[in-house]
Amino acid sequence: MSPIHLAIVGVGKIARDQHLPSIAKNPDFKLVAAASRHGTVDGIDNFKSIDEMLDKVPAIQAVSLCMPPQNRYEAAHTALSAGKHVFMEKPPGATLSEVADLQALADAKGLSLFASWHSRYAPAVEAAKAFLDSTVIRSMKVVWKEDVRHWHPNQDWIWQAGGLGVFDPGINALSIVTHILPRPVFITKATLEFPENRDAPIAAAITFTDAHGLDLSAEFDWRQTGKQSWDIVAATDDGEMVLSEGGAKLSIDGVLKHEEPEQEYPMLYKRFAEIVHAGRSDVDLAPLRHVADAFMLGRRKFVDAFYD
Repeated sequence: MSPIHLAIVGVGKIARDQHLPSIAKNPDFKLVAAASRHGTVDGIDNFKSIDEMLDKVPAIQAVSLCMPPQNRYEAAHTALSAGKHVFMEKPPGATLSEVADLQALADAKGLSLFASWHSRYAPAVEAAKAFLDSTVIRSMKVVWKEDVRHWHPNQDWIWQAGGLGVFDPGINALSIVTHILPRPVFITKATLEFPENRDAPIAAAITFTDAHGLDLSAEFDWRQTGKQSWDIVAATDDGEMVLSEGGAKLSIDGVLKHEEPEQEYPMLYKRFAEIVHAGRSDVDLAPLRHVADAFMLGRRKFVDAFYD
């Protein structure tokens, strides 16, 4: 089978760190073009806009969108309208409504739309899901704390409306939680901390429950120094489950049960190829819906101004 001719839009940090290496190792894809206001990719045609790229390189079959979510709808709509399959970095959009509109457009044109959640493909996530499916969950706590200065230096778009702030990493935790729990959950209370000079929160404390009264809490914070925390801990009838390091390791009662090398983005591109060949989409909005609910229900607390 011939490789899918792929183009990438937005040649920034995430594209260079994750997308380009994963594409290069996947025989299902051939990278043929890139569009970015500032970055370029060696060895292929480069353009300043997606419109120019699609006009000049008609052989493109699929487009991977790596720009900030505030600009993703227009690019995705342009690509789908041109008959291209679309891979969207997380979060898939700035609003739920715009992603739903893209899904309708993809369906109408018979194209594949992929709302990617890379943390769901962390090595121990499926093992955690299987464990929770086999037991009774009494409570769960999510602690997702990191240093924004290290992971997102000088990225002002994250602090702007639609950039999600601390929910940019926090949505990774939500993507795992909504995948591994046996029943849907919903938010009952939230407190969002906003720096006085930013449009998006720097921290959030959220409580959830489900139809059976599950006790679930989440703490997201972008002011962490030292060791970074990406942990999900569940008390169950069969012991304490700890899914740590962003889903890389699974332990039960302190005994390591699952650990493998990280392959999140290679797995995303494997999945994208699968849905393109199958002629269908993969768009789960549950993680983004919880972020929207947190903004709707959350109490705002203002803290000191934050500077990168």
